[in-house]
Amino acid sequence: MPDHRKLGRELDLFDTDPLIGAGLPYWLPDGATIRHTLEEYIRDAERRAGYRHVYSPVLGKRELYELSGHWSHYSDDMFPPMELGAQPGGEQVVLRPSLCPHHAVIYRSRAHSYRELPLRMAELGGMYRSELSGVLGGLTRVRAIQLNDAHIFCTLDQVADEAGAALEMIRRAYQALGIAPARYRLSLPGPGGKYVAAPELWRRSTALLTDVLDRSGLPYEAVEGEAAFYGPKIDVQVADGAGRESTLSTVQVDFHQPERFDLHYIGPDGARHRPVMVHRSIIGSVERAVAHLIEVHGGAFPAWLAPTQLVVLPVSEAELPQAEALVRRCADLGLRAEPAGPERGSLGARIRAARLVPYQAVVGAREAADGRVALRLRDGRRPAPQAADDTLARIAALVAAHSTDLWDEA
Repeated sequence: MPDHRKLGRELDLFDTDPLIGAGLPYWLPDGATIRHTLEEYIRDAERRAGYRHVYSPVLGKRELYELSGHWSHYSDDMFPPMELGAQPGGEQVVLRPSLCPHHAVIYRSRAHSYRELPLRMAELGGMYRSELSGVLGGLTRVRAIQLNDAHIFCTLDQVADEAGAALEMIRRAYQALGIAPARYRLSLPGPGGKYVAAPELWRRSTALLTDVLDRSGLPYEAVEGEAAFYGPKIDVQVADGAGRESTLSTVQVDFHQPERFDLHYIGPDGARHRPVMVHRSIIGSVERAVAHLIEVHGGAFPAWLAPTQLVVLPVSEAELPQAEALVRRCADLGLRAEPAGPERGSLGARIRAARLVPYQAVVGAREAADGRVALRLRDGRRPAPQAADDTLARIAALVAAHSTDLWDEA
């Protein structure tokens, strides 16, 4: 398995610069295309699953994180507060280390009835971790993170179904991305003072997640010392070529923050009740997800995710008009296509240069005359020449379905 730091730079996906800073990569056009496509995939999946999307600021007052518990349990991983104004002891704001306090505030800004629950709130938002320079690396450990995050506010009876549905969303996303988990981990608290002191809440939340895993039939192992400071987690672990594991996706049950923020809903009895907060992330941080995809696929991404999905190869300059028209048709269908004309070298050299592109459409004199294309697939297959419109329609259908198959033989 290749190292994403080396391959990502060779493929012009991302890079870093000391002037910007360690752990702060920037995305080049092809990398930005992958990131945007991945973000749109997850937003669409969340919309279909009944999530509503919000935006919240990447800054918050220090008091917000004192209330949530982050300041007392997580401040070592946070950037220092910024003083607003010239007077010491004035207002302080902090770059957020997570999105959950903001979502808790958004929830409590409006009254809620039990009829609204489960209320699923999602955001692809920025957060910041003050990582030490020695642990930073490529896209896997960064200081500015774009997180696919969501919080489900629900009744106690709804927790198991919501957590199970999140695991199913993770399974479908991994299938579309062509990746597989290394293992499932039930992350529990360990010794030490970094966890909130609420034994009964820990017991209840751990029992709920254990039941969810047991009912799912997924193999898992319980590991102490890996929980969030406010509750246990189901962590979906992935591994790189050296066998190093990292957490990509997670499902968490949280009784702590609903209590800290005094969240409530009005039940059928007309009384106030405390919701449970289920945290879940389907693809985790976009940076870590792309790093893993680069390594797993070696740059040969699934067609729906590839920065260039089809390259059009006119055999000679005489076929350039037909090749350019084919690229325009691709754009109309939402496909990302580029022409690669004779000015880039021989046909063989151009085919080799486009080896990571899922589809190569060769347009020679015969194809130009009858409106057909000779298609070459990245995996070496060569379907029989077809009308250009039919070929593009089949590719567009596979891309829209987020298929990992390059061609439908039916």
